Amino acid sequence: MINVQHLSKTFDLSKQQRKELQTAAKTATAVNDLSFECQPGRVFSLLGPNGAGKTTTLRMLATLVKPSGGQIQIQGIDAIAHPEEARKHIGFLTGSTGLYARLTPIELIDYYADLYGVEKTIREQRKKDLFDLLDMNDFLQQRIGKLSTGMKQKVSICRTMIHDPSVVIFDEPTSGLDVITAENIIKLIRSCKDQGKTVIFSSHIMSEVDLLCDDLAIVHKGQLKYSGTMDEFKAQMQTKNLTEEFIRIVQSQNQDQ
Repeated sequence: MINVQHLSKTFDLSKQQRKELQTAAKTATAVNDLSFECQPGRVFSLLGPNGAGKTTTLRMLATLVKPSGGQIQIQGIDAIAHPEEARKHIGFLTGSTGLYARLTPIELIDYYADLYGVEKTIREQRKKDLFDLLDMNDFLQQRIGKLSTGMKQKVSICRTMIHDPSVVIFDEPTSGLDVITAENIIKLIRSCKDQGKTVIFSSHIMSEVDLLCDDLAIVHKGQLKYSGTMDEFKAQMQTKNLTEEFIRIVQSQNQDQ
């Protein structure tokens, strides 16, 4: 489970950043008073336009960025006070995470399994399951630096899942990928849900949201604009489809401000 209460994040701005943003303010608020909860066995989607604060929020949940205020609980653990303990339960996948180009997928996954303390007998079965699910067996011995973007994303997924995390965080996991690789990630998300894991993901692809998510939140300019179940969201829609309703909600906030 993920429980977020009054989460906020403010960044200091350099002189160059203030110049680029044409502002005299010395700080910028990326996330402002977010509260929501993600339940086990359900898929939670975090939606918002570019710059809404989605990635910053997910990075705080993954303990990679320290919040300026608020509370985060991961599986009942205070993730701000005890990030290392919380991290044992988290798998975090983002398209911007680098890989070790000189290693093979097998070498890299074994390395991360060692870091997480996964016993060798257990890891072998996990590796087999992941390699089969993601159709990776043909390139396991190639150097990662020579792999395609889709292949590298599959390696990243294995690294994310090798310790069998109970909480899985996906930051736009299918962005820029081919249809087959994207479908493999969708299968993985469904598998995580079936296993009772807590899943949260961000996406710009509304068809994926409709296909996968049970609950969703919409953020805009760092603030929560909507939070509820997918059924509730569809019941309150004032437009013809999810994309138009998302745009309506975001634009209504612009008008309110």
